[in-house]
Order: sequence, then structure tokens, then C-alpha cells
Amino acid sequence: MKAPVSWIKEYVDVPEGTTTDDITRRLTMTGLKLEAVHSPGAAITGPLVIGRVLTKEPEPQKNGKVINWCTVDVADANDTGEPQGIVCGAHNFEVGDLVVVVLPGAVLPGDFAISARKTYGHLSAGMICSARELGIGDDHDGIIVLPADAGVPGQDAREVLGLDEEIIEFEVNPDRAYGLSLRGIARDVAVSVEGASNFRDPALRQTPAANDAGYPVVLADTAGCPVFVARKVTGFDPAAPTPAFIADRIAAAGMRSISLAVDVTNYVMLETGRPIHGYDADKLTGPIVVRRAVAGEKLTTLDGVVRELSAEDLVVTDDSGIIGLGGVMGGETTEMSETTTSIVVESAHWDAVSMFRTGKRHKISSEAGKRNERGVDPTICEAAADRVVELLVAHGGATADPGVTVVGTPPAQPTITVAGDKAARVSGMEISEQTAVEALRAVGCEVTGTGTLSVVPPPWRPDLTDPQDTTEEVIRLVGYDKVPSVLPVPPAGRGLTRAQQLRRRFSRVVAAEGFTEVVTFPFVGDADFDQMRVPADDVRRKALRLENPLSSEAPLMTTTVLAGLLRTAGRNVGHGLSSFGIYETATVTVPRGGATRILSVDHGPSADEFAALQAGLPAQPFHLALVGVGAAEEAGWWGEGRTADWADAVDAVRVVADSVGIDLAARGVDHAPWHPGRCAELSVDDTVIGHAGELHPKVCEAYGLPRGSVAAEVDLDVLIERGVHLRPAPTFSTHPVAKEDVALVVDAAVPAAEVEAALREGAGPLLESIRLFDVFTGEQIGQGRKSLAFALRFRAADRTLKEGEASAAREAAVSLAAERTGAVQR
Repeated sequence: MKAPVSWIKEYVDVPEGTTTDDITRRLTMTGLKLEAVHSPGAAITGPLVIGRVLTKEPEPQKNGKVINWCTVDVADANDTGEPQGIVCGAHNFEVGDLVVVVLPGAVLPGDFAISARKTYGHLSAGMICSARELGIGDDHDGIIVLPADAGVPGQDAREVLGLDEEIIEFEVNPDRAYGLSLRGIARDVAVSVEGASNFRDPALRQTPAANDAGYPVVLADTAGCPVFVARKVTGFDPAAPTPAFIADRIAAAGMRSISLAVDVTNYVMLETGRPIHGYDADKLTGPIVVRRAVAGEKLTTLDGVVRELSAEDLVVTDDSGIIGLGGVMGGETTEMSETTTSIVVESAHWDAVSMFRTGKRHKISSEAGKRNERGVDPTICEAAADRVVELLVAHGGATADPGVTVVGTPPAQPTITVAGDKAARVSGMEISEQTAVEALRAVGCEVTGTGTLSVVPPPWRPDLTDPQDTTEEVIRLVGYDKVPSVLPVPPAGRGLTRAQQLRRRFSRVVAAEGFTEVVTFPFVGDADFDQMRVPADDVRRKALRLENPLSSEAPLMTTTVLAGLLRTAGRNVGHGLSSFGIYETATVTVPRGGATRILSVDHGPSADEFAALQAGLPAQPFHLALVGVGAAEEAGWWGEGRTADWADAVDAVRVVADSVGIDLAARGVDHAPWHPGRCAELSVDDTVIGHAGELHPKVCEAYGLPRGSVAAEVDLDVLIERGVHLRPAPTFSTHPVAKEDVALVVDAAVPAAEVEAALREGAGPLLESIRLFDVFTGEQIGQGRKSLAFALRFRAADRTLKEGEASAAREAAVSLAAERTGAVQR
């Protein structure tokens, strides 16, 4: 919303010396946030004066263009007192007219410097200006012709054109619709700027009483349109120009001047906040009726679009059919035009929810719709209509019809009960009950009672509906800047929880393995599961659907972090990265089948309500997902590089688990989106926590990744629950180590992890470490067999091992491996 400062001051007195900065600072603190301060003449420097055209000589040119060689009286503004010779290409002025002249030495918007120069055979010393050249309008073909009484030649034109006017642009939140009017802004100035007083409400006026002689109106839907006021004027001159003060002000507010009839309705809307619509009375047939549309009915709106209506749309009709979308946009059949001489003025109150839905449904955004969908004062319909009639009569030569139609009554305001000390308790400030009452009355509320207050909000504040709203009003007027900043004192000995500390540990460990953290949106669609080749009956497809998703392509809360991570990996490959690792730790959403509930915010939930609420919430386990692409080790002078493979993904998860003292078991499975035969199922004590391995080639193709890319996803909550938070420092033995190697032949289907577990258990407490260093297959081993070579290291903490102790432990380990896995020593 743009509001000229002079227009604001027309409705409220501010102390002398109060600057625009003072006003905007206080309004920002009370809820009308400053967006910008504009000054139309800020980009114009140098002499800009009023001139009187003395001569105008048309001169045809060879290119078919006709220019005017003019002499213009600018008095002493040119330091000579002689008339100024200027070439002008416009033709909308005559000898004797007052025009705006910019003289050599001036600079116009766009850094356009003005100088005397020879053109069309003349020395043109300056320019006769159009609105566009001055940056105050869009009219370029015609220059500005000032009223005869605008001033005298040589006078500075800035004040006449309002170029020194400061225009405040506000960011108006949806709950503060009153801020979309000068009436609302001035009222906030009156209650927030220190020393401001004497607010003059432009909607407070004597209006003629309703009678039976007005244009007939029928409200068939009083819920959608509780109040409808109609006034009529006749004898209107459609050629009458819009007065400069109206045209200038609506232009300053960011609207375009169209015609007097339209400009007046826009002016009153900006002034009072009440949208007004005008009908060509000669095009109306029969009474005006407000009803809901019948599905399938059509209307051609003022923008020339044929719209198919919904049964939820509020429409205005007459005997000819639908003539407008109520409160949103009028129809083409009754549009005011350059021949309109009789006008029916509509000032109606519309249901805000219906206005919002109709606007969204038909993709119509208008200044009227913007106000109606946020809520407008329902009690000023008569005053707004009367103001429009007054301006049409004063400036358009019209005659007001004696008939006044007022149908319906404004909806009643709620009564809010609130404790007198609530604002003090919420804000932490010393706000007395008297201060709270004065603040509420200042914004127009009726307040009665002591201790417990009964508050009736003003009709222009539909956002005030409960005690929290009235409390906010008190605090904002006292001043958000006065709310004390008090930091809570944390109890001694506390800090991050165990879970928080472990989550940070996991993140550091993965980063140390060479992966870079990313953050992705937690939203997916069926296409994501398709690209990951997730089966139709997979539990991961049972995702929570959002009521109002950011994108129709991703309407589900994700059940896997890997979906977003694969998209990110593909995007990085598309930008030219060939080798990288990325990871993300985030919650996923797993529906539990319970019904969700929305509780009231005016009180805390009871124990039963809270339990029911918790039961309906989906589970949100904390997952780690990672993706590796390209080389695991780069080639260089140190040797050949190595491409990442499935084992790298498994090892990265093992390192994470090891950081909390957990050994993971792994076995081969087929699980999307991984490659069959190259996917490991990872578990802790028979509890599956996730999967890791090489991605399926079709998945790599779908996401634009190179074949052989690897990935993993695991549930970290299990590791947090079962892991060791504070691990004891390791002890080191100073005694020598005994090295033993063993090669065992097993079936190809036997996991190496099972063989390793059996060796570890069989070796006993002397075993310090075990490492698989070779896997061999070939004819020497036999079809369907493999050889696993392990390096075993034995050491005692308190002594040197005796001869035969290490070999005995080795034999015990091999024996147990043979018993459990069928291993045969090679």
C-alpha cells in the first residue's frame, strides 16, 4: 500500500517537525512495516518551471513527422527574461496553455541530461515535458498541460506537480486489512506517533436515510453478502476530466487514471478501504440480485475473459443474467464507458472467505478483491457510496437521485473476555490494566469491566477475535521495542542431551570420511519412488499426503532421505562434478494410521487430548543417507586411483556405528534402489537398521548418475538407543604382537561377516584384531566356492605370549568357523 504523506496528514494532525522517518519508524513498530519511501522528484535536478506557450508553429518534416517550433515564456528562470525556443513533438496543447518546462542544466530520471542543442533546423533550449519523462506517469505522447490557475511563468513546477511529495509504501500483513486505506493508516498514526491527535475519520459523515425510491436490490444469500447499498446519479458528463488531486493521488498509490467515474471509485476505496463498483444504469434491466452461481454458468468479466462459474461463487445478476462476480470483478455487459450518463453505485459487504476462494479459483487479483478477501468494515457501505456520489456530482456534473437503497445489516462484532493483566503477563512489561484499556479504546474497541475485561472490537478489525489478539494490540501500542530482553538461565550441569551429542558425533564422523553435508526438501511424489524402483507394495510408498503441498509433483512427506539426496547428486553431476560424496541426516515421516486432530489454541491440551494427539502423529525416525559418485581415491603421483564400490558405502556406515561402540552385521539382500547382489542389509542384534551398496543401473540412469554409484541409508535412532555415549579410553599393551594368517574355503553364498564373527568368537580374549585381506575364486577352489584370507593379531595386555598360545587360539578360531559355516582350511 502506497500512501502520500500529505494525504495521511489530511486526516490526522502530527506535531510540527515530525519527519517521515518518525512516522514510518513508529508505524513499523506497531505493525505497518515500512517497505520504502518514494519521492517522485528525487531523480530530477536543475531548473523545472512553469511556462506559458507564446507561439506554436507546426513544421512538417521529410520523414512525415510534424514538429512544433514553440516559444515559451519562463520569465527570469532562464536568466535572460527572453522567451525560450523549444522544439516539441507533441500536439495536445495550444498557445496560451501553461506547460512544464525543463531548462538546460537539468537532469531527468534515467540520468537524462538536458542541454541546448540544434535539432530540426532550430536551437532547442530545453524541453516541454510529458508525465513519463518526469517519471510520474505513463503518458508519453502528450505533454502535461497545467490548469490555468496553476501558477505563473518561471515558478518552480515541483510543488504544482507534487514532485516533492513523500510517498510511504507499506507492507501490509493479511490480518491488517485496515492498512490498505488512508483511513486505517491515519488512525494508526494517531495512536502510535507521539503527539499525533485529532483523527478525522473520512468515513464519518451524515448520509441520507434509506427509502423505497432507490434501485431495487434482493439479497438471496445474506451470508455471502450481508449488506448492499445502492445509489444512483443521472446527468453525468462522461467526458468530464478527473480533477488533478484525484488523479495525482491514485497515481501516487500505484493505480492508473482511467476516467472520472472509475477514478472516483478507486479514490474512495483508497480513502476508506471500501471497494466500490459502478454500473451503467442504462444497461441494467430489472432488480439487482445477489446469489450463488449455478455450476456451469458463464460470465465475461471486465478483463474480457469468459469464466465458467462454480456453485461457490457469489454473483450479481439482473433480469439479463449475471452481471458481475460479487466483490471480485464486474461484468462486461454493464461496464461504464465513454457514453455512460447514469450510474448505479454499488457499495456492498462480502464474505471474506468466499472472496478469497473465488479469486484463487478464477486467478483474479484486483485491488478490490485484495481488500474484500481480507475483511472490510461492514458499517461504512453507506458512507462510501455517499462519498462517491458527492464526487460525481461535484466534478462530473451529475445529479444525485433521491433514492437510497440499503439492504441487510452489518454482522455483529464478538465480545471478547480477557484478563486485565494479560498483556503484562505475556510481555513481561509493567502494563497496568488502565494502560491496557486505554490502548484498546485507542484502536476503537469498546471496553467494560475491571479485572476481567469485556472487549468489543471495532468493525474495521475483523482480525480481533480472541484474548490473544487483544493482548497483541495492547503490546504493540505500548511498543514492541520496550519488551525487555531477558535470557533464561540454564540449570547448572545441563547442555546438549545424549541424543543431540550423538547426532553431532555421527555428522562429524561422516564428514571425516569425505562426505559433504546437504539439506534437501522432505517432499516426494510417486515419480520419486518409481525412479528408485520401489515396488508397489513396499511400505515406503505408504507416505503421508499433504493437504496443501508446495508442488503437485511432490505432495507426500518422504519416508526415505535417499530420494532427495539422489536428486541432489544428479543435479551436481549435471553441473559437471564427476567425483563427490554427499550425506544428509534428517527425520522421515512414517504414518501410523492414527487420525490427526487440530486442537484449540485458547487453552492447553488435557492429558487425554495430548495422548490422542500423540497417537495420531506419524513416527519420525532420524535417518542418515549418503551417496558416493565416481572415484573413492583419486589417481596421482602416489599411484592409481580407485572407483567407489559397494564396500565403501558399507564401510562408511560401519565407521558411524563404531563411533558409538556398535559392530554391524551385514548380509546380502535384494532391496531397491540397490543393485541385486551388491546390497548389504545392516543390522544390530537382529534389528535391521538400513541398507548400503551399489545403486541399480536403472536408478543411476533415472537420476543422471554414472553407473557404479553407491548409497546407504540407516536409522540412527537405533544406534543412539543402543550405542555407548562415553566410550572408555583404549588401553595399549607394550608386549609384542603375534601374527597369524588363515585362509578358509567356504560356499560362495556364505557372507564373509559370518566367517569373521565365528573366528573372532573362537579366538578368545587374546585376539586383538582381525582383518579380511583377500577374497579368491577360481578353478583351484572349485565351482561355487571362495577363499577368504584373514590376518589375525594376538597380544596379551600383561605379558608376552608363550610359544603355542597364538597358534592354539588360531586353531580354536578355525574350528569354530568350520563348525558354523562349513569352512575348510586351505
